[in-house]
Amino acid sequence: MTSTDRQQSGFRQMLESYRGYLIPFVILVVFGFTTFAIYGLTNEVSYDDVIDALSQTKGSSVALAIFFTALSFLSLVGYDLNALSYIRKKLPFVPVAMTAFSAYAVGNTAGFGALSGGAIRFRGYSRLGLSPDDIGRVIAFVTLAFGLGLLAVTALASLVTAPRIGQILDLDEQWVRGIAIVVIVALTALVIAGWDGREVKLGTAKLRLPDTKTSSQQFLITALDIAASASVLYVLLPQTEIGWPSFLAIYATAVGAGVLSHVPAGLGVFETIIVAALGNTVDIDQVLGSLVLYRVIYHVLPLMVATLFVIGLELRQLSNHPVASTLRKLEFRLAPLLLAAFTIMAGAMLVFSSVTPTPDSNLDLLNDYVPLPLVESAHFLSSILGIILFVAARGVGQRLDGAWWTAVVCTALALLFSLLRALALFEAGFLIILLVGLLVSARQFTRPASLFRQILTPAWIVAMLILVAAAITVLLFVYREVDYSRELWWDFEFSEEAPRGLRAALGVAIVAGVVSIISLLRPAATRSALSTPQDLALATEIVMAQDNADANLVRMADKRLMFSDNGKAFIMYGIQGRSWVALFDPVGPPAEIPELVWRFVEEARAQGGRAVFYQISPSLLPYCADAGLRAVKLGELAIVDLTRFELKGSRLAGLRQAANKGVREGLEFEVVQPPDVPSVIADLKRVSDSWLEEHDTREKTFSLGSFQEDYISAQPVAVLRLQGRIVAFATIAVTDTLFEGTVDLMRFAPDAPKGSMDFLFVRILEYMQQAGFKQFNLGMAPLSGMAQREAAPVWDRIGSVIFEHGERFYNFKGLKAFKSKFQPRWEPRYMAVASIGPAIAMMDATFLIGGGLRGVVGK
Repeated sequence: MTSTDRQQSGFRQMLESYRGYLIPFVILVVFGFTTFAIYGLTNEVSYDDVIDALSQTKGSSVALAIFFTALSFLSLVGYDLNALSYIRKKLPFVPVAMTAFSAYAVGNTAGFGALSGGAIRFRGYSRLGLSPDDIGRVIAFVTLAFGLGLLAVTALASLVTAPRIGQILDLDEQWVRGIAIVVIVALTALVIAGWDGREVKLGTAKLRLPDTKTSSQQFLITALDIAASASVLYVLLPQTEIGWPSFLAIYATAVGAGVLSHVPAGLGVFETIIVAALGNTVDIDQVLGSLVLYRVIYHVLPLMVATLFVIGLELRQLSNHPVASTLRKLEFRLAPLLLAAFTIMAGAMLVFSSVTPTPDSNLDLLNDYVPLPLVESAHFLSSILGIILFVAARGVGQRLDGAWWTAVVCTALALLFSLLRALALFEAGFLIILLVGLLVSARQFTRPASLFRQILTPAWIVAMLILVAAAITVLLFVYREVDYSRELWWDFEFSEEAPRGLRAALGVAIVAGVVSIISLLRPAATRSALSTPQDLALATEIVMAQDNADANLVRMADKRLMFSDNGKAFIMYGIQGRSWVALFDPVGPPAEIPELVWRFVEEARAQGGRAVFYQISPSLLPYCADAGLRAVKLGELAIVDLTRFELKGSRLAGLRQAANKGVREGLEFEVVQPPDVPSVIADLKRVSDSWLEEHDTREKTFSLGSFQEDYISAQPVAVLRLQGRIVAFATIAVTDTLFEGTVDLMRFAPDAPKGSMDFLFVRILEYMQQAGFKQFNLGMAPLSGMAQREAAPVWDRIGSVIFEHGERFYNFKGLKAFKSKFQPRWEPRYMAVASIGPAIAMMDATFLIGGGLRGVVGK
């Protein structure tokens, strides 16, 4: 590798390491430039002009805007229905519509639609029975469909209205047509290349496009969506010379720029493009007034409708109709996220209202009944409550009881202050909806976690700083004509609004700054205490009362333990670098699992670490998603149904032959019970040492057992003898429920007859079957069953390639082929990670298993 290559590699590694900070920083910079641009574009506009323009908007225009909003969201539901058709899954319409509507209501408000809306879809569709792979394909489909559809609609509209678009953008119409034609040709070529599901290669990525029917339907859905949403703003604008087709092209461009900027809801970016494009043909004050109404109707109103729907589900005792039952399940999953988005909106509303003037009529009425100090205090405290609500929204989404109490108290106080400081009836109504939603959903906020330990991520910090910056920009715009002086800070009069807004903005900035600094100054990574013998004894007792035989690995005493509050469940984990790697699902009663997952994730974050769940079952994925983790597939677990296992017939003829061959060669099978294991421990040690030497490897740990006398002696050991001498053994892990058994440590002497492994496993399965066990766990086949579809995550595609061509490094295919001899049922196993790529988490897990870097390098 040359020095240039090393420098480039180091630069890429640095970018990857600081990606979580760089992207939010870039978003903040983009927002700063756009706010500066829009402030300059509105230099000749006053706040009063904007208010006048708002008041002149006709009721019929508002009604039409609401109609087009409903039409747009109806078409957005079509995205999800088409995606489900594409992956060949059929779900009930009403629950799908509610999930999709909620996803877009939250995504449009919070921004990062693929993530925020994707989280809604994961929670909703997992309740409806979709697998994580299928949900991922739905999210990928709707994201890609929107992007390509937006590009196509923009190009077609620009092609038709090229002269007008060229005039607005100060470009030659031939350039506009040329660019539009290039885009249309490229998209057409893409569709033709992937005709009827053929695969298309885009760089290193492979993409299988949907069939012609699905593509046609999706284009019509996207066109309807963009046309309807553009019409929302168009009908709110005053009479203009710009025709609807030209406006459609401008609107689509503004939406695309807002999405690409990653600024939450495209705030500022969207407005800048609209104002710049329409400023020469429509009074800017009227454009700004229409944009404010557009944001309320298209962004706030759907969120209010979704939240009111959830409140209605809580208040009504629904019938036992299947649709009602399904909606109740969805409501439980979606309510916290919807309330979190609503809390964000409420916080932003309080912050913005604190820097804008109160109508004179309201101030005159307050002057007669409310003392000035009370008005001033209510105004200032409302702004502080707004930023607190914004911060608490993250905890509301995570169902923290502390966040719920904070939101309830702040909302109730803000409701009171909204009347005391401004008689703001709309604001009061908004807060009443939030307060009712929080109160009727109280039973869902059962997580007794401290709100103050929830360290905000860089993305949340940037979103909060964008809110503060936007509020300051609005303050400067509203009071543009007020000359600044130091005396303004101490000017307390009913009629003096500028000083009041100035003080409120300062309070918001200080609180936001303090929260940001505390969150950025994360504590250094620390190590929790190792488990005591008493902890191990309690964990072993819990394991024996459960069905998961793999959980017996806790007996290795090499993992840390985290118990539930009542001591009935635990998580076993190890720490490598900053990764806190939990092994398997939490062990214990199902009711204890959700809170234990949350506690583990929060403890890792509080200690400066990052949570990883390794080799977990699909049943744990919804709880991991709730905690903000994302899942990647590791492989498949082989499960043999012992109630149907038999060597008769052709299906297992190969195993029957292996069993007969072992008998002919004189192999004798025996299960040594724990009290008798010490008597053969020396022979087992001899076999183990020879096996390690033969394979030029060393003991592993964490997810695998190692040869420790206490561990070996704790459970039964299956042995093979040849002429009275032990030549092979395997430790058997069982629990008292007699549900599942498995094998952990398995070793063979170099002189053991060929085929001894098959013979040993056949005899173990027969022994477990006779003992009354229901199933046998053959262990995981790594990277097995990884998706190769075009919508599959990059991790899956890499894994499938390694599985196919990585035999030089690990016997992936051979291991699965061996397990397949027993005709098992294959169950997927996943790794859930937080804030990092799966490759880093996998590397840390590998180090834990291999005993650190030295162990991995030294095999």
